[in-house]
Amino acid sequence: MFNNYDIVEMPLSLKRNRTMVEEFLAKSDLRLDDMDYYAAVVDRESYKMLAGGGFKDDIIKCIAVDDSLRGTGMSQQLISHLISQMASLGHNNVKVFTKPGNADIFHSMGFKTIGESGKALFLENGLDGISSYVKYLNFLKKSGKNGLIVMNANPFTLGHQYLVEQAAKQVDNLYVIVVKEDKSAFTSSERYSMVKDGCRHFNNVTVCQGSSYSISAATFPSYFIKKLDDAATAQIELDLDVMARHIAPALDVTVRFVGTEPTDELTRQYNKVMKEMLPSRGIDVVEIPRKEQDDVAISGSVVRQLLCKGELPEAAALVPPTTLPYLVAWTACDTLEQELNLTPKPGLVDNHDNGAHLDMDYNIMHQSIGALRPFFVRLALMGFNNLSLNPKELQQTGIEAENAMLETTGGINTHRGALFSMGLAVVTACNVLGLGVGQDFVDHWSATVAGMASLMPGGNNTHGASIRKQHRVTSALDLARNGYAPLLSSWLPFYCDHKEEDMAKHKTLLLIMSELDDTNVIHRVGYEKAQQVKRDARHLLENFSIDGLEQMNRRFIDENISPGGAADMLSLTLFLSTFFKKEQ
Repeated sequence: MFNNYDIVEMPLSLKRNRTMVEEFLAKSDLRLDDMDYYAAVVDRESYKMLAGGGFKDDIIKCIAVDDSLRGTGMSQQLISHLISQMASLGHNNVKVFTKPGNADIFHSMGFKTIGESGKALFLENGLDGISSYVKYLNFLKKSGKNGLIVMNANPFTLGHQYLVEQAAKQVDNLYVIVVKEDKSAFTSSERYSMVKDGCRHFNNVTVCQGSSYSISAATFPSYFIKKLDDAATAQIELDLDVMARHIAPALDVTVRFVGTEPTDELTRQYNKVMKEMLPSRGIDVVEIPRKEQDDVAISGSVVRQLLCKGELPEAAALVPPTTLPYLVAWTACDTLEQELNLTPKPGLVDNHDNGAHLDMDYNIMHQSIGALRPFFVRLALMGFNNLSLNPKELQQTGIEAENAMLETTGGINTHRGALFSMGLAVVTACNVLGLGVGQDFVDHWSATVAGMASLMPGGNNTHGASIRKQHRVTSALDLARNGYAPLLSSWLPFYCDHKEEDMAKHKTLLLIMSELDDTNVIHRVGYEKAQQVKRDARHLLENFSIDGLEQMNRRFIDENISPGGAADMLSLTLFLSTFFKKEQ
């Protein structure tokens, strides 16, 4: 029947393909959604598109068939093709959200309905489905009156902890499910650990791993629902139906706890629908007033806003101590990203060009930071929880982090220097915070860094070691052993004094370049040329202009100059600047 048709991949990055798919889907009242892969059924002679469908992660999306082929089995053949493609990528459990009218097509192919609302169905097919998650929850179930909280905890705040505390008083056993999807500022594993650590002192609380069966606005594809308001309601109803059908029975839950929602309209609507739906399913809904500080509800969004503004002490005041290491690790990665995004920069990779580097670009640098993130989290936890740090353990973590970086970048050394300085900064910052040091944080941090670095052996086979010996300049390890004295005496005060000005980060970078004997520069162009770089940076700082910065960048590219050491110290300066409490 289908001898005259081919199923072909349609890369949506090509404008012609994207337009063709959008126009075809519009005929079926569908919108194109985010895709990893899209396939089209085309006529071999005319190349006319007759059917199409794709997937994102493990979810099939945007299935549409021309009216001339409806009832011919074309949908099943297309879906089989997509399932095969997904299996090749390791997706052995396939999900789909679709209109209720399409249920028979998917049921005929072995899909089972997981949840439903008036406008949408949620189905799956394959291994390790909802039954596996139910089995996991069954293992955690305890007898008695059981309650449930589902939270994203992005990050886990004093508000979340208060909600858990108040709910736990009202039941024999409270289960907290942490949303699994990685669409948040903090990863699912980070959020799960934060919640688990922050609830450890509650005797009747069990923190559960999340699953892909918590349907959020980020995962629910609304392309098949005409009105976005209806799509939001359908998403909420589906999520609650899945919970009532599968999750609540698995834990024998009879009450669901939520916090009041003063600001977010979607969450407020979710609570409203929950109170309408769940009591008829045997589940009471209890709304607990949010914990407030200065008449403002404590929430993850407020903490994230403070972090993005570089106000770590203010953010720390809104979270339990167990969350603090995750904020510090996030800040470390964020300041590395700030350095990367700073544009233009002389001879360094930014979002405009690759500087003097032929082997790395913006995307590789960004991926490198992502690869280092779990190790910054590990170092932060080590520093916070171990008041007597083990240098060998730190070195081993550093080796593992470097290997992960190199694996991600294909062997390119993107952040070896930054890994040393920022890794040491993270573990010692959390160590100081763990000791309860409030005032004079930076001085305590500097002394702790110096003490830790003094226990670390120097590398003898590195470019930095060779340059240090030949030219008697300060190496990265020497800087650390000296507690980063120039950072405290010059770079950090300069940045803090100019922080509110335009181009403050550019100017701070130039200041660092003018004062630091950058072993990266010396290795590339020699000691004498490196001294000229310092003088040029000082001159541009004193006569600053964007045009001058761009001219320096072009010259550095031509002359193979890359002040990577200065870039690392800029990131470190930005990191330390976040520990100053903003004056009221």
